[in-house]
Amino acid sequence: MWLVTTAFTLGLTLCAALAAGAAELTAAKPEEVGLSSARLARITETLKADVERGRIPGAVVVIARRGRIAYAEAVGFRDKLASAPMTLDAIFRIASMTKPMVSVAAMMLYEDGKLFVSDPVSKYIPEIGKMQVGAERIDPMSGKSVVALTPPDREMTVQDLLRHTSGLTYGNRGTTAIHKAYPLSSSAAAREVTSKEFIERVAKAPLLFSPGTHWEYSFSTDVLGRVVEVTSGQSLGQFLSERLFQPLKMADTGFWVPAAKQARIAQPLATDPETGKPVTVPDVTVPAKFECGGGCAVATAGDYLRFAQMMLNRGSLDGTRILGRKTVEYMTSDHLGAVTGAGDYLPGSGYGFGLGFAVRRETGLAALTGSAGDYNWGGAYGTAFWIDPKEQLVVVAMTQAPGAIRVHYRQLLKSFVLQAITD
Repeated sequence: MWLVTTAFTLGLTLCAALAAGAAELTAAKPEEVGLSSARLARITETLKADVERGRIPGAVVVIARRGRIAYAEAVGFRDKLASAPMTLDAIFRIASMTKPMVSVAAMMLYEDGKLFVSDPVSKYIPEIGKMQVGAERIDPMSGKSVVALTPPDREMTVQDLLRHTSGLTYGNRGTTAIHKAYPLSSSAAAREVTSKEFIERVAKAPLLFSPGTHWEYSFSTDVLGRVVEVTSGQSLGQFLSERLFQPLKMADTGFWVPAAKQARIAQPLATDPETGKPVTVPDVTVPAKFECGGGCAVATAGDYLRFAQMMLNRGSLDGTRILGRKTVEYMTSDHLGAVTGAGDYLPGSGYGFGLGFAVRRETGLAALTGSAGDYNWGGAYGTAFWIDPKEQLVVVAMTQAPGAIRVHYRQLLKSFVLQAITD
């Protein structure tokens, strides 16, 4: 059994919810914005087939070009076990798609004059300034592996947090004694400790390298979220709600789902279709003690589209300015240069990293289509987005499919969307 909504008809409904009567983000037929309806239909056909094959429970995909929604489809099941069909207003655990929003929060404080990108993180979190670089070696006396500590070459800065050159890591990124000193994830700790307690726990681990010397996906944005709290005097959720979610009319975005909305939560399949292992996801029906900036938010595809369109518009949407144009240009430029170490977390050769986003340096080299200057990120539970300023294009794709399968759909959808451009 499969279920799919009709793109243009429900796109109109989605536009009403998104735009709330505003001029931007109205619906358009694909051909009105240089897209092919027939070619976009490949997205629907493929997702429908994959729902039938049991590869994904369901999905929502929304595409806007030139500020108008040309494709909005909900396919399959919001909750397959309950036979509940997917809806355009389904609420998803967006995991690391939290990171770009927290990065924007930090840059709003930069624009407020409350912090500088060059500031040492220790200015806001003194414990971070005490961290030292670890190196595993064999103790000649005992023959056991030990971690030797040395001072870093320089202090970790806010910029290092924004671009993941902090020297921090995730506990699940390796098997060394240094990795084992870190928690596995922030979302797992969100129900147990406060943000202050979590960052204190991270600060007790060794740095993997001196800040600024390598790129390593890490707890950087969780630490950045704590910097936002210290600087603003508010919880991360309060700051984001007041300064980002409410101004952009992102009504279903936050760090938990209240009772009145819990019937809209999207659920994964019971087992991973590729490994056969049980799938677990965080409980988002109760408030967390720790609103983790690295991966704890929830949102609808429509809400995230509004955030992404604001970025494409260089900081504003519907007459509401969130960031200045030059700040957005700065955030979406490559900040890595010759820094190495991205591994498999960036889309591949041709990509660098800005302040919260993977940024494409050039049209060639990468093993997938795109434009120089496009930028993106995704989440571990199956969500992804990208923004292509050259093509005036925003794409948000959401499913609840944790595991390696999510990378397949990021690549698939990018090829499907870009092959549908006709102008």
